[in-house]
Amino acid sequence: MKSITTTLLALIITFSAFAQNDSPYKTSFKADGPIILGSLGLGYLGLNMIKNKDALTVSEAMAKTPDDVNGFDRFSAGDFSEKADKDSYIPFYASFAAPVVMLLNKNESKKAGQIMVLFTESMAITGAMFSLTAGSVQRSRPFVYGTEAPLDKRMDKDSQRAFYAGHTAATATATFFLAKVFQDFNPDSKAKPYVWAAAALVPASVGYLRLRAGQHFLSDNLLGYALGAGVGILVPQLHKKGSNSNFSLSPSVNPDYKGATLLYSIR
Repeated sequence: MKSITTTLLALIITFSAFAQNDSPYKTSFKADGPIILGSLGLGYLGLNMIKNKDALTVSEAMAKTPDDVNGFDRFSAGDFSEKADKDSYIPFYASFAAPVVMLLNKNESKKAGQIMVLFTESMAITGAMFSLTAGSVQRSRPFVYGTEAPLDKRMDKDSQRAFYAGHTAATATATFFLAKVFQDFNPDSKAKPYVWAAAALVPASVGYLRLRAGQHFLSDNLLGYALGAGVGILVPQLHKKGSNSNFSLSPSVNPDYKGATLLYSIR
């Protein structure tokens, strides 16, 4: 009986998620399912790459100075703040309430399943891009270049993945996804400018706090912000009815490039 109930529930969720009536989006289990599963798989691969990164030796950590950092990012080299690091998680976690906030609107609430599919796809792509890049690129966090942080923290393997800012990217994906979906479901709403302003400010606050905490350089945050916002906007846009239905978006690994890229194809 339990297995039958689970199967029926899965079918209900599937049909509600991919229902097309009264929605600006067109989703397909055949198209979106593999993208989500593939992105989750690449994300898992990236996390293993991060886990297996090498830590710094004592001599390597002690030898790092702000002079080793490029001129654009050097102003924050050596910065460290545990409070800023802790505070950055407040807007970061709050951004994941985006789907819940959207469902408070009657237009979006009717398509809760479909919106959750698109949100999951967006976050999975962002997660895969970040983890593969962070696992491939060896860049020390800003606090490694100073003496404010404890030596054991500066040596830790977690301190060798500054590029790029994953918290900023994930937050930007969530908030810009919210703004894009709100606009598409409510094209005539007067609240659109305020929704977009909030979408831009929340990840910016995360990036600022991660910068102050010495977790990421400015360039790391700018790239994370841009990539996260891009995914948050592009995934819903590419699913809009009337757009090129043969256009697909997914993360990929390029052996000739240390990092992850967005792969698109037109068939």
